[in-house]
Amino acid sequence: MEARAGLRAPPASGRAPRARCWVLPTALLCLYGFFANLRPSEPFLTRYLLGPDKNLTETQVFNEIYPVWTYSYLVLLFPVFLATDYLRYKPVILLQGLSLIVTWFMLLYAQGLLAIQFLEFFYGLVTATEIAYYSYIYSIVDLNLYQKVTSYCRSATLVGYTVGSICGQVLVSVANWSLFSLNVISLTSVSVAFATAWFLPMPQKSLFFHLVLRSQVSREMKVLDCKNGAVIQDDAALKRVPGWEDIELKVPLNVEEHSAEPQEQKVDISKVLRELWRDFLQCYSSQPMLCWSVWWAFSTCGYFQVINYTQGLWEMVLPSQSFKIYNGGVEAVSTLLGAVAVFAVGYIKVSWATWGEVALALFSLLIAAAVYVMDTVRNIWVCYVSYVIFRIVYMLLITIATFQIATNLNMERYALVFGINTFIALALQTLLTLIVVDSSGLGLNIFTQFMIYASYFAAISLVFLVSGIHSVMKNYRRQEEMPSRSTASTP
Repeated sequence: MEARAGLRAPPASGRAPRARCWVLPTALLCLYGFFANLRPSEPFLTRYLLGPDKNLTETQVFNEIYPVWTYSYLVLLFPVFLATDYLRYKPVILLQGLSLIVTWFMLLYAQGLLAIQFLEFFYGLVTATEIAYYSYIYSIVDLNLYQKVTSYCRSATLVGYTVGSICGQVLVSVANWSLFSLNVISLTSVSVAFATAWFLPMPQKSLFFHLVLRSQVSREMKVLDCKNGAVIQDDAALKRVPGWEDIELKVPLNVEEHSAEPQEQKVDISKVLRELWRDFLQCYSSQPMLCWSVWWAFSTCGYFQVINYTQGLWEMVLPSQSFKIYNGGVEAVSTLLGAVAVFAVGYIKVSWATWGEVALALFSLLIAAAVYVMDTVRNIWVCYVSYVIFRIVYMLLITIATFQIATNLNMERYALVFGINTFIALALQTLLTLIVVDSSGLGLNIFTQFMIYASYFAAISLVFLVSGIHSVMKNYRRQEEMPSRSTASTP
């Protein structure tokens, strides 16, 4: 009893500074996300590479340069995932900013096939390090602020990309700026982002390698036992540490003297890998989660392929030398309408447990139809409209999939599962790229490639339609059996 009496909650006034400290890092991270995505030259990348500035051929761009991004992204994703946690986010964000600067500097001044392939490697590093941007803020703010800061950070990247696309389109169509000048603006923007990242506060903890445990006791703390003048505490933070079951955190009775002293629990790589494997097995043992994850991985693979080579298709449908292209406007419209669709998801009332697979099948068929029309009609305006539909539907579905997967996970496994799903998508994309796109494989032309992508989404639709119909019938039979069982059990 004396030990318990010695435990006093910290003063309530001490929480106010902690509640306010989220504003500065969130604002800085949003600024970084905005400027890192404010790249007006990106919608015109294919035209720039094929134009007089780089003077590359279609085969070089589509079959030898663009595949390098896929390979580098796949190879770097898992090491970056571990490095992000070990280095505590900020150094990896700085690495991303530096990689953006190198990418656009080389885009301005590098010449030749090998140099541009090297550039694609750095862009693969940019995309692989995005995990640091989206996970940094969770190490700074409290749990009750996760939803708010996530919406701020994602909105900043969306607004930055949209503003960049609109600016690029206006400068090309109205002011007749050169694509080289657009790349100068992009380089300036990512340089501002890199400078902003330096002011981010350094997190003191991370998910696996660095966990700061403070010997402070609050009303929410659950005391399990009391012995030998020490308290063994059930702290939720401990459960994020691999091997936490074996850890005894002893809190001295004189809590006031030690409450401000941080104790860092460091975990070695072998324990981290064992914990990741245990989490992997536990997460994917749920059938609904497995179903949504399979769709995530396969559809994201196809989405990456279409996004990567759409500008090439447009260039083949109508060469930019004979037409004022509107790639920037199309990207901006598709992003904004996709954001509206994502917002509308929160108001859709559907029993996803019953109809989720059928919905995935029908929408995947719509995606397949959009890609097929884009490939076969070969009218630039039809291509633009089909692309907008393609992006809207995918963004809608991936949001639903994200929500459904998140409902079956705790926060600690969120990044792990999405990282695994993305890794599988990249592995599939690498295989598809090697067979279909790479010059060492079939090296097919852009129109044949898009026919394969349309067939790919149609196959996904067929698989989920069969599985969905089976699930609906199974649920229907179960509902019919329930009244009969209750009747039979009644005396």
